[in-house]
Amino acid sequence: MTEATILLLRACLALLAMPIYLLSFLGIWEPFCRKIFFPFILEKLSAIHERKIKKQKQELFRNLPDFRSPSGELKLLEIGTGYGANFQFYPPGCKVTCTDINPNFQQGLSRNMNKNQHIHYERFLVAAGEDLHQVPSGSVDAVVCTLVLCSVHSVNSTLKEVLRVLRPGGAFYFLEHVAADPSSWKYFWQQICYPTWKLVFAGCCLTREIWKDLEQANFSELNVQHISVALPWTPIQPHIIGYAVK
Repeated sequence: MTEATILLLRACLALLAMPIYLLSFLGIWEPFCRKIFFPFILEKLSAIHERKIKKQKQELFRNLPDFRSPSGELKLLEIGTGYGANFQFYPPGCKVTCTDINPNFQQGLSRNMNKNQHIHYERFLVAAGEDLHQVPSGSVDAVVCTLVLCSVHSVNSTLKEVLRVLRPGGAFYFLEHVAADPSSWKYFWQQICYPTWKLVFAGCCLTREIWKDLEQANFSELNVQHISVALPWTPIQPHIIGYAVK
């Protein structure tokens, strides 16, 4: 009965989003979403999300300086930089390499770079999290990935690349929305929204249990918290937040 209800409600939601499905069928939606819609809507939604999560992010990144290399430098790689929402939390003098599979965030990215001149921007790479071949192995002290693992093609492949580019003792910082408790109404809502949400929001998957992927990765230490972020009428809750050490 529940599965039938989910399928029915999915169909109703798909009917409401029929113009987008039609554009996708015609091959128009993906390039439009990538170049115009997603960069625009991400900046608007992220502004709301950042206000809700700012204190947790401040606490998350508080120990970033502890992972400086013996030379005193802190080299950081960010996967899925987007428009640079995390720049404000990085310590002064930090050397940042930015990566994103979508190169269409220039306006928002430039604004945040101008606001955050306390850090050094080393490189900007158009790259997927699963393929960071342009970054040498063991070359960075920290990797940051926030609200990105929901949309990569393979979480496990991305985590393998994270471990490859980190030096021994380096840290991986993460903040992700994840699947709700399977017995909850939130999970029921996530299942209904899943196909249409994934289409509209550039591959974002609502029901990934990312904490399990982190547990199975070969980190020597894992610090993860399950938190609730007040985002009414959205299926992107709950969240996990924390860091792992290579």
